[in-house]
Amino acid sequence: MTFAAQILTLYPEMFPGPLGTSLAGRALGEGTWSCDPIQIRDFATDKHKSVDDTPAGGGAGMVMRADVLARAVDDAMTRQPDAPVLAMTPRGEPLTQALVREIATGPGVTILCGRFEGMDERLFEARPIREVSIGDYILSGGETAAIVLLDACIRLLPGVMGAASSGDEESFESGLLEYPHYTRPNDWEGRTIPQVLRSGDHAKIAAWRQAMAEDHTRLRRPDLWERHSDVRDQSPSGAQRQTKEKRA
Repeated sequence: MTFAAQILTLYPEMFPGPLGTSLAGRALGEGTWSCDPIQIRDFATDKHKSVDDTPAGGGAGMVMRADVLARAVDDAMTRQPDAPVLAMTPRGEPLTQALVREIATGPGVTILCGRFEGMDERLFEARPIREVSIGDYILSGGETAAIVLLDACIRLLPGVMGAASSGDEESFESGLLEYPHYTRPNDWEGRTIPQVLRSGDHAKIAAWRQAMAEDHTRLRRPDLWERHSDVRDQSPSGAQRQTKEKRA
């Protein structure tokens, strides 16, 4: 089944963009996924194809109109009623690997790309739209964020990465950052590959990789480490285990 991506945007020429190359591009050519950029201006009703207006209450910039966006969203939902509708906004929930996996297992996705100061709040009150953010920074528009989301999803589609296990040990799949990688030459500028990776002992290699993943996560992403530790310290029933101090 083809994973169908609809992108509501003022700049449809940005798609597929980088998604037309490498693994995503090959998958697009093979029909594993489809890319359908939709021009939001096509749903404007005035002669100027206006999609924005001045903010209520005053202020800088312009705001995308709810009526125009709603017509675009309604059209997309008619074309693909089973696909979730996501809006790429800086105030949305963080894009996580868990959310990527959730989207990638579905029939596709409709992505609404914002511009200007944002979108009329009434749109989110009136339509089932999930707001998603790729990070704590501001972009010129939602298109770049949509490309990030789609790239993350496409690589998980069956057959795109080749072996089904290719991404199992990558960063965030287990809640940890990925362990460091090495390849030939064995000696480069006086730096050698860790001996354990040349030992041929698969159990020791697996233990080293796990230890490195934990060390890197604890030092570089304490937020991830805290969540990982919380999950690790839960019993199968979900109850938090008591510490030795509490049991004493």
